[in-house]
Amino acid sequence: MMQGMARDAAAPLLLLSMPQMADPNFARSVILLCDYTEEGAFGLVVNRPIPEPAWSMIKTEPPIPVNRDLKLWLGGPVEPQRAWVLMAERHGSDEEQREIVPGLILSVSQALTLQLLQAPPSTRERIIVGYAGWGPGQLEREIAASGWLTLDVDPSLIFGVPAEQMWETAIRRLGADPAALQTSPGVH
Repeated sequence: MMQGMARDAAAPLLLLSMPQMADPNFARSVILLCDYTEEGAFGLVVNRPIPEPAWSMIKTEPPIPVNRDLKLWLGGPVEPQRAWVLMAERHGSDEEQREIVPGLILSVSQALTLQLLQAPPSTRERIIVGYAGWGPGQLEREIAASGWLTLDVDPSLIFGVPAEQMWETAIRRLGADPAALQTSPGVH
């Protein structure tokens, strides 16, 4: 945990953007904060499916047949050429995956990513491209400036609530009405 950081903001947790979040990359975002250290923070937006089909975006060498119904998810604006797999249960090598919380596994396996690109889409697995990152102290300042609310990680929220409803559902789980949250200018 970072020095001076509130106890409830230690990873893993969900970050819920406040309505005043001006950065369009994070408006109405639910972010799975995976790592939070003195070097910075790493997270994945979990409620932003990319509208274009995966097959139109994926170019592999050698080419693979990407499932025509598969969608990718935008994890954030940093390194959009990188992919992660977020899933409800383990697949493949343990060295390439870690449990974020029970029922939520993060994998960096290229072989698994290629396998899932060719398989029928699943509500229990997501290929996420890009990530959200913060430098040392940056996220701490944004939380202190009321840019983010925090919530315990719940895999059923990520895998069981439609993406377009996830932010509002998460805010309501905190006991807040999204319409009543402050909407004055804020961070970013």
